Order: sequence, then structure tokens, then C-alpha cells
Amino acid sequence: MLNSLYEKAIAKRGFIHDIYSDSNVESQLEFNWFDRIIGESSEDFIIAAGDGSFNKKKFLTSNFCAVGAESIIYDGEIKKIDDSDIFEISNVSFLDELLGNYMAIYELKCALRAINEYDVDYYMFDGSILGDLQNAFPRGAKLPLKLKDNMDDALLNEFERRLSLRNFGLVFPEIRDSLKLMDLPKKENMNNIEEYNLHLASIEKIILLKKILENRKKIISISKTSSDNELFHWNIPDIAFLDKFTEKQGMSVIKYRHVHPKAAFPYFNDFFKKLTFTVFYLRLQDNKNVLKVELPYKASKEEVFKIIKKINNLSVQGYPYLLNKAHNDVVITDRNIKELLKIAKIYETTNREVMSW
Repeated sequence: MLNSLYEKAIAKRGFIHDIYSDSNVESQLEFNWFDRIIGESSEDFIIAAGDGSFNKKKFLTSNFCAVGAESIIYDGEIKKIDDSDIFEISNVSFLDELLGNYMAIYELKCALRAINEYDVDYYMFDGSILGDLQNAFPRGAKLPLKLKDNMDDALLNEFERRLSLRNFGLVFPEIRDSLKLMDLPKKENMNNIEEYNLHLASIEKIILLKKILENRKKIISISKTSSDNELFHWNIPDIAFLDKFTEKQGMSVIKYRHVHPKAAFPYFNDFFKKLTFTVFYLRLQDNKNVLKVELPYKASKEEVFKIIKKINNLSVQGYPYLLNKAHNDVVITDRNIKELLKIAKIYETTNREVMSW
């Protein structure tokens, strides 16, 4: 079988073609991209950045999962905040979505601590907050009926009370158990627990996103990848188009966007739907990658120019140094998972792996 695959690979050499255009690329770039020297800001300011990560090891009956996040603050010195935990989670189809929510909670809590404890002027997120809001409601599992019946102001108030008391870790398991929000599943249907966890984690994440966006003048989202093609309307992402057809330091035209009208939120629907996002693409150094930048408010051109100079202050090789450091610090590798398993004394007991805590 492998030999036939090798033959097919030889036959398909070069079948992924480079980007090309039958139309005039220059005319498409003329009003959408501007080569310009960005420079650096001379102002004093405190800036921070954060990222998160998760990884997992699948066993026969469940998964060993590790989740973590880190914020790095620069106020003349480098300072750090981090939060993490390990979990045993049953085998469910929406495992990555569940772990993604856990990771987002840790990221947001680290960000809030950085903003509140260090009074940062700007906080850089890796990724897209607008994208998070477009997909705020879980897709992997249905909302359990008992939880649906209890999604009211009392539940919101309990979340906010507990979050005000503790700014690390996950609070939803305590709320789930204290308010008895979950019907105890039968032994053969333990996956129901994770369905409750998925939706409750989403609620916790939504509440934290609102708290972050109450500081929206401080927030900058930066992405190295994006699937959006609203600028050039090609069948490839705008960021790929700009990476291919531009080389110089510069930026794109500024666009204003809103959360999709059909996006669903368990709470704060009016707050999120009224937000305006300022979106543009940016290259900080000649011949380096194009970045997508989002500001969760309607920023003028002058405000945007000031912010990109501040982003450029601590950028290395065309990318914000603090974001790069946070990513490198927080990434959980397969090797890390093996080390954690060893420390936790979880071993392969037979030729089929079994996890036992």
C-alpha cells in the first residue's frame, strides 16, 4: 500500500500551485495597501502580552490533559503571571473545543490580572477576539435541559460573585456542584458531565470576555493567520494575498466590523452586538510576515498610527517580542506531557493504556 502512495505522490508533484492572478494586482493594492515607514513611539507606556496552550494524551478510557496560560508585562522590566492545571477528561468528540474554552479562561484571567495589578496601558492577545465572539456558543454538544432551565440572572450573579473572589483557575465546577446544575449521569453515559462542563466553561469565558472588553481601549489582538477575505474577496485569505504581493513595511486600509447579527450569547448580547472592531493588516519590517490587527473599538486613523508605533517599539523580526516570548514559554509539547505523566505516576500498565489517578 505504501508503494502505491509513493507513486501517487510522485505523480502529483507540484499539484499545490503558487498564488497567481489573471487580474491587475497593482490596481487591487492601490487603495488597500500602503507602503509606509512606521517608526517607534517616544511615549512612556506599560505593555503586556499573553498566550495559552493545551495538549493531551489519549488513553483507552479517558484523556490526560494539560492547560496553561501566561501573561508577560514590560514596565521597564519583564514580569510574568501564569496559571495552569491538569485534568482527566473522558473521550468525547468535542474534547478540543472543551480544552480550548479552558485555555481561553486561563488566558483571560491572566490578562485581567495584568491589567488590574500592573495598570498596563496596552495588552496584546494572540488571535482574534472578534473571532472568539463570532463562535462564543458551543458547537460540539447540545445544551443540557437542566442547565438551559437555570441560565438566568441568579446563575450570572453567582459566576460574577465567585470570579470577584478568585482570579485564577476554573470556577464553573464549583458553581455546577453547589447549585446542583447537573443531573447525575448513569455510569454508561459519563460523557454527559463534559457536556455540562463545555457549556458552563463557555459562560465563564463570555463573562471574562466582557470584563476584558470593558478595558477595550487597552486591548490589541494580533494574528499571524486569518481566513478572512473581505478586503480583496479572493478565494484565499487577505493575509496570504498581502504576504505574496507586498514586501515593504506598511499597512492596509482600515475597516470597521461588528459581531455577526446571528452570533448567540447566553448573556450580554446587547453589549457584544454594539461593539465596533477596527481591523487592518500590518507589516512591521520589510520582507517579514503580514499581521492582522484588531482593536475592539472604533479607532481613528491617528489612533491607529499611534498604536502601531507602540507595537513596533518592542518588535523583533517583524513580530511583537512579548507575544513571541509568551508563546514560547507557554507551549505544552508532547515531551512535556510525557514528563507530566511520569511525575503524576501514570504509566502504561498493559499493552493497552489505562489511566488511573
